[in-house]
Amino acid sequence: MAVKVDKEICIGCGACVSLCPDVFRIGSDGKSEAYNPKGCKKCDCQAATDNCPVHAISL
Repeated sequence: MAVKVDKEICIGCGACVSLCPDVFRIGSDGKSEAYNPKGCKKCDCQAATDNCPVHAISL
């Protein structure tokens, strides 16, 4: 699995960070980034993808 955030459409709401903090963080530009794009075993990256209001996350 590889996690990717489309920064062109990300609005920086932080939902993905709340759901999967071991994979996502808010970058200096105020938008989400996948700092651990390989994912992790502790959180639910699919839930983060499903809850993105602008569908900026892909797996």
